[in-house]
Amino acid sequence: MRDSDNIRQVEKLGVDMIGFIFWPHSSRYVGERPDYLPTKCKRVGVFVDATTDDILQHIADYRLDVIQLHGHETPEFVRSLKNQLSTVNYQLSIIKAFNIAMAEDFEQTNPYEDLVDYFLFDTKGPMVGGNGQKFDWGVLDDYTGSTPFLLSGGIGPDDAERLSLLAAQSSSLHPRCFGIDLNSRFETAPGMKDVQALRNFLKKLRHNE
Repeated sequence: MRDSDNIRQVEKLGVDMIGFIFWPHSSRYVGERPDYLPTKCKRVGVFVDATTDDILQHIADYRLDVIQLHGHETPEFVRSLKNQLSTVNYQLSIIKAFNIAMAEDFEQTNPYEDLVDYFLFDTKGPMVGGNGQKFDWGVLDDYTGSTPFLLSGGIGPDDAERLSLLAAQSSSLHPRCFGIDLNSRFETAPGMKDVQALRNFLKKLRHNE
């Protein structure tokens, strides 16, 4: 997000995290620091194959709580990044995103077990995130890793009841599911959230919990 008023409105909904995309090729790219940054939820910086120096600079500028790595970052890069974060005494969580289409795709997460705090599972698409394409939730049954994950991939306003039903049937969507990512299908334009659509979705989801 990048519009201060929009950020304030979404923050009031009680969300857990608000993301800032620092990949210049994204239509949601945050090129300038908004006048207002959230204070009641965690700030997530989204990076795609960025340098460590670039990540550290954005952490300082935006006072980030979470780093989301959405590119081809290797385990070696993540280790190096964590070492540098420790050196400057930054205590942040790290999310590593993966594009998932079939059970075999979960194998790519193995080298990152015990290395990052969370995974994010997104739909394979032509762009890096924000494709709005539906994730096949059935494939989650094949994830047997120990790292908790966030579910992304085309979740929209009409999915609240389905998510609640799946959770009710098995006590949770998946034992390791930590949360859901609400992005492109809750926008009026790239980077601008539809606050009313988010409010209605969260109300339905929380009502059925």
